[in-house]
Amino acid sequence: MRSMEKLKIGVIGVGNISNCHIQAYKKNPNVELYAFCDINEQRLKEKGEAHGVTRLYTDKDQMLAELPELDAVSVCTWNSAHAPCAIAALNAGKHVLVEKPMATNAEEARAMQEAAERNGKLLMVGFVRRYGNDAKILKDFISNDFFGDMYYAKATYLRRNGNPGGWFGDKSRSAGGPLIDLGVHVIDLVRYLMGNPKAVSVYGATFQKLFNRPNIKTGGGWVSADKAQQDICDVEDLATAMIRFDNGAVLSVEASFSLNIKKDEGTIQLFGTKAGAKLDPDLEMYNDINGYLANVQLDAPTALSFDGLFDNEVNHYIDCILNGTDCVSPAQDGVELMRILDAIYRSAETGHEVIL
Repeated sequence: MRSMEKLKIGVIGVGNISNCHIQAYKKNPNVELYAFCDINEQRLKEKGEAHGVTRLYTDKDQMLAELPELDAVSVCTWNSAHAPCAIAALNAGKHVLVEKPMATNAEEARAMQEAAERNGKLLMVGFVRRYGNDAKILKDFISNDFFGDMYYAKATYLRRNGNPGGWFGDKSRSAGGPLIDLGVHVIDLVRYLMGNPKAVSVYGATFQKLFNRPNIKTGGGWVSADKAQQDICDVEDLATAMIRFDNGAVLSVEASFSLNIKKDEGTIQLFGTKAGAKLDPDLEMYNDINGYLANVQLDAPTALSFDGLFDNEVNHYIDCILNGTDCVSPAQDGVELMRILDAIYRSAETGHEVIL
């Protein structure tokens, strides 16, 4: 454990998602929010003024070169910049927390993991759903064998009109649409709850039918920080996949930005030999008690809220750096997730199952 000196933290990319990191860092007593970096100079200046950060850079390499005292960074850029920013920071001797998805493909993700190992630094992936109260409760039931052998799962993250625009719809920066932006959350959470099995085969399909619903007058609830009047939209608007894991379990997943449904939906269902569960977002569990089919609902609604997700994630990141605590969302899990996403997109292109 290091001395009482606070960790000096930099944030690379100060768009919307960075707000969650920044607020969490500001609550942690072991942290000094030390520097910001963003290619948008106006936004950079505004964020610096809002949070009292005066070390402001539009170039990550300049920031890393001029601030050798910087201990760690969060990478909160658009997806295509995750790998170059993270690798540069790792090579400069900084620990890195990189937002999900880890990279735009598995090759980039492996290069990031290698940079972390080569430099002896922590590379943590922002799989924030792992840090939720719901995940903690489910893990508690799973560790006590409440569900038995979990062999099947269904996960949906569907939006009716939810393309944020900006870089999210620009494949050159995002590498994909709802699969890589939303599906990544639920695929990873299911893997985490099941004990991180490895995928052995994938069958996937993607559709580009509704795009970003340009003629809909009622806007969606998600807006990119760099949304322009003439957004590019060359990503899928719906993705679906069947993923088979090495432990025999199967996951069915759906993710959409635009879909003709009544309302947005985010549901995870787990099916085991002893019990099943549905997270919607309330947690319900289903089993049999004394020979009768029974539904179990916890009397703990606040414990299942999404409050504190990023606080938990950032606090864990700091704990790992200061105390060497085992990382809950390490680089190798990010690499595995990118392998799965690559395979889904490849299957969608070819129309065939992909064996991993």
